[in-house]
Amino acid sequence: MSKTIAVIDYGMGNLRSVSKAVGHVADAGDRVIVTDEPDKILSADRVVFPGQGAARDCMAAISDHHLNKAVLDAAHSKPFFGICMGLQVLMQFSEENDGADLLGLIPGHVTRFPDDHVVEGQHLKIPQMGWNRVHQESAHPLWEGIDQDSRFYFVHSYYVVPEDDSLVAGTTDYGVNFASVLARDNLFATQFHPEKSADAGLRLMKNFLNWNI
Repeated sequence: MSKTIAVIDYGMGNLRSVSKAVGHVADAGDRVIVTDEPDKILSADRVVFPGQGAARDCMAAISDHHLNKAVLDAAHSKPFFGICMGLQVLMQFSEENDGADLLGLIPGHVTRFPDDHVVEGQHLKIPQMGWNRVHQESAHPLWEGIDQDSRFYFVHSYYVVPEDDSLVAGTTDYGVNFASVLARDNLFATQFHPEKSADAGLRLMKNFLNWNI
């Protein structure tokens, strides 16, 4: 059965790369739409929520597009995939920009890598930019066919700290061991960019499109 996948457009995501990647793994007859219209988001079968930039700017853009309620409703009601800032803004609070309130869907906060990031005598650059391993902390349908400790592509200076450790579906080490994937019910969200992560990223997105809640 064909399905509609909505990629949420609030002006802060790598929309072309994300929508192209989703379209690449979609089945024949599936429709990928990039939209900021709440009714189209809520009528879609699956929702992808990308994002990049600073926390306060993202929240302002979501508000300016009148998408706060649509994002939260979609995250409660249908298969929902958050990417990068699309993960972070689901939390309650970010330390970025001297503090920013977020959507508050997931209890927890967003914090910055320490500036004195030294591992084995070497300073780690902030932001983390490039490939790193993701350790699968729990079984999940979206991990199907993806090897343990596969590498994905990251670009970020901040990471999420959920209050409930059981939501952590994947972790990554960058001087600190941080939650790089959260999963709960119909929601799956990654700090890395699957659309930039070659075969493993495409397989993850394909699994999302086939995910039966």
